[in-house]
Amino acid sequence: MPQQNLITGSEGPGFEVSVAHYAKVRVATWNVNSVKQRIPRLLPWLDARRPDVVCLQETKLTDQAFLDALGAALSGRGYEIAHHGESQWNGVAILSRAGLDDVEVGIPGGPGFPHQEARAIAATCGGVRVHSVYVPNGRVPDSDHYHYKLAWLGALDRLLQAGPAARMVCGDMNIAPTDADVFDPDAYNGQTHVTPAERTALADLAGHGLHDVVRERWPASRVFTYWDYRAGMFHQDLGMRIDLILASDAVAARVRAAWVDRQARKGSGPSDHAPVIVDLDEAPDGDTGPVVPPPSAPVVRRGEVKLPQAP
Repeated sequence: MPQQNLITGSEGPGFEVSVAHYAKVRVATWNVNSVKQRIPRLLPWLDARRPDVVCLQETKLTDQAFLDALGAALSGRGYEIAHHGESQWNGVAILSRAGLDDVEVGIPGGPGFPHQEARAIAATCGGVRVHSVYVPNGRVPDSDHYHYKLAWLGALDRLLQAGPAARMVCGDMNIAPTDADVFDPDAYNGQTHVTPAERTALADLAGHGLHDVVRERWPASRVFTYWDYRAGMFHQDLGMRIDLILASDAVAARVRAAWVDRQARKGSGPSDHAPVIVDLDEAPDGDTGPVVPPPSAPVVRRGEVKLPQAP
């Protein structure tokens, strides 16, 4: 399946960017799980939250199809677009109103399955190197896809280490960093996303000078970003935190707010993921808390609930 990539400029009427604007930036990441289906949710969300830089995953469109579906609407809102897609699966994008320079698609020398998939794109936005990534799922522990996932993370780690000091990695990591990042560790026995090898690969990557800014800001809070569509998992708050924003020292020092926009997971036609939002230098909505709005469901007891896919 051929990969494509697309870079377009903003043509929004009266759109201006200044150096001062770059000093206060709202960065968001969102696995939209098919952007074409999510347009009725995405565009109003952009208008309401007004992020300056947006990393999208699972667009599931070729570059031309992405431009046809969203090009006019995004440029009219002042966004430059960098998209790296393929039909049906995967697909990543960066939308920016803070500059979009030195765009790079894929991971040079990275593994494929069997070809290199559209899972990574990077650009410099407002002086920060921003990576939008969609880490392979892994499917089943010790499967070929699982080993591909680990190799892909290793290649991403090497790419990041060779990059500039000011950098952010935003996206669906398909790994819950610790047991605190799933509703019940017992429910995930025998599943991917929580195995020691996956967590070690993610920890190694983060250990090279990156901060998990949401967890660092809310170290003891119950925070999830993904809830299965099935079995009422969202309404019971039976989720996991697999969508992360990792920031280097230089960027993490600028964080003023870091939170999960749970509101975007509610209502009609949502993605199964919620956006993660980080404000640099200034927090226009204040330091709102780890999850907005906070869930009302009680914490379950360990072993009480099984995953929908569990036998």
